[in-house]
Amino acid sequence: MKPVDLARKLRRDAPFEPAALDRGKAVLMAAIRREVEPMRGPAIVPQVPYGDVSAALSFLERVFGFREIPTARLVSADGGIDHAMLEFAGGVIGIGPQGHHGTISPKSGGIESQYISVYVDDVDAHHQRTVAAGARIANGLRDYAWGDRPYEAHRTYEALDLEGHRWRFHQLLREVPRSRQDP
Repeated sequence: MKPVDLARKLRRDAPFEPAALDRGKAVLMAAIRREVEPMRGPAIVPQVPYGDVSAALSFLERVFGFREIPTARLVSADGGIDHAMLEFAGGVIGIGPQGHHGTISPKSGGIESQYISVYVDDVDAHHQRTVAAGARIANGLRDYAWGDRPYEAHRTYEALDLEGHRWRFHQLLREVPRSRQDP
């Protein structure tokens, strides 16, 4: 309920029930705090450099399924994209032109310096989408046990984007309880 509606209800109820005034004030103040407090974003946001930010944005949306956060786009004086934020399954990345903060894309540098892991619900379907869109597959689908959480089995593949950044897409297959593992 919006603060304005809560205030109207409070005016109606308060003359008939004195305790309604205290309850209503608390609810009204909580609603106002929710509306005026800034929303906190993710604590870690990787920034990925590209020679052609517009092409990268289009690729990441079309091929990998990312969605741009329209309110986060920064445009330079010449009309180019200076920075964009993309989201995927609760995660966020930033993209921008290479050269900012000394960064370069693998296409310009000639070497991959990192990879980005992305967890998806259906890695087989994601892989099919990526292949159909023409992305370069660096390592095909495979199953293996490893993880950032102990004792997990994953299905994964790796793809390169249009400038050579390596993306690893994973699906958690199962988690094996510690009690079932060898010491």
